[in-house]
Amino acid sequence: MRVAMIGTGYVGLVSGACFSEFGVTVVCVDKDAAKIERLRQGQIPIYEPGLDELVHKNVEAGRLSFSENLSEAVGQADAVFIAVGTPSRRGDGHADLSYVYSAAEEIARGLTGYTVVVTKSTVPVGTGREVERIIRQVRPDAQFDVASNPEFLREGSAIGDFLRPDRVVIGTESEAAREVMRRLYRPLYLIETPIVMTGLETAELIKYAANSFLATKITFINEIADLCEAVGADVHDVARGIGLDGRIGRKFLHPGPGYGGSCFPKDTLALVRTAQTKGAPLRIVETVVEVNDKRKRQMAARIIGACGGSVEGRVIAVLGVTFKPNTDDMRDSPSLAIVPELQQAGATVRAFDPAGMTEAARLLPGVIWCRNAYEALDGADAVTYLTEWNEFRALDLEQMRALMRNPVVIDLRNICNPEEMAAAGFSYTSVGRPQPAVPPTAAG
Repeated sequence: MRVAMIGTGYVGLVSGACFSEFGVTVVCVDKDAAKIERLRQGQIPIYEPGLDELVHKNVEAGRLSFSENLSEAVGQADAVFIAVGTPSRRGDGHADLSYVYSAAEEIARGLTGYTVVVTKSTVPVGTGREVERIIRQVRPDAQFDVASNPEFLREGSAIGDFLRPDRVVIGTESEAAREVMRRLYRPLYLIETPIVMTGLETAELIKYAANSFLATKITFINEIADLCEAVGADVHDVARGIGLDGRIGRKFLHPGPGYGGSCFPKDTLALVRTAQTKGAPLRIVETVVEVNDKRKRQMAARIIGACGGSVEGRVIAVLGVTFKPNTDDMRDSPSLAIVPELQQAGATVRAFDPAGMTEAARLLPGVIWCRNAYEALDGADAVTYLTEWNEFRALDLEQMRALMRNPVVIDLRNICNPEEMAAAGFSYTSVGRPQPAVPPTAAG
């Protein structure tokens, strides 16, 4: 089988490489000539563990290639996947579908024989029907069907999510399209992956509903963490106590500074706007969006409070700036709200992130970027953990204490042990846990 993947961003590149691993011949298409040339040279534009090896392996095997020629790729394909960006539209929060519809027009011109056109991008309900209308308008003679095949890839573990998914969702009314999609995903049938066959609109809504529900779990445990602090409870014990209930589950019950990334912020907002437009408002999701935005801003105040109420003239070390570990993605990261607030309050920010500093340097001007965590800590009046990279979990506490001017730690990801931090002489603040007392001998 042959696939054309339109778009070489995160979803397109990962999906294209993984389909080629299934034995499918894949051409990834992008208008950016420089990007295509870099990909041909083996330069991967995103940070995703294992992706460079997977791309290289399948390029060498002749199953994966890169092209600017959309018409040629489409004309040879059994299935064409639209995997372009759908960012929030400026002004109203609706998903910007201009790239999707532009791709549909170009696909229409390149169609030759029967082809399944698949929306892989996260799109609002009704987008597939509009893609179908556009193609039929441009090419009334074309033989094609439209399907929805939403992605459920977590940044940092996307390859495993594609090759060993919880489920695959396919939305189409065409039996011919279903058969093409079954053939594409045959390797997953062999490992008994659940394949959800449904209608076009239902598949589109499943993606938004899933992301909004997960965002709701994150926001719920963040608010429970605030209550824990007020009553002296431990949020991790609460999360474990409720997460062991099979109806609730343990995942996405870890407190922090709020969700970010390429999916949850834009998808919750797009779902809210769609629901409002259709006259069926989703009050819970509306509140999730509002609470999460507010929480990011509150985190800067928490850091300032831990520093005695002022950071004027202070040096704050920031460990991690990406929205999560194992990615270089800065989109809607809490750091984009927290760091500027600290700077506006008069702090000098020294920061280190294992993967995200190139993009972060563009988005966070005035930050002093360091080569490692210890360099960021040198002379700092306080340190805050914003991303739970594994390498931050095992920092030498004695070395930290020796480097810092003041031993103040604000752990917004709860990656440290409160008792160990107190014993090492740190004034330690975390999220949703009782604050430990600093032993006088250790602090002295």
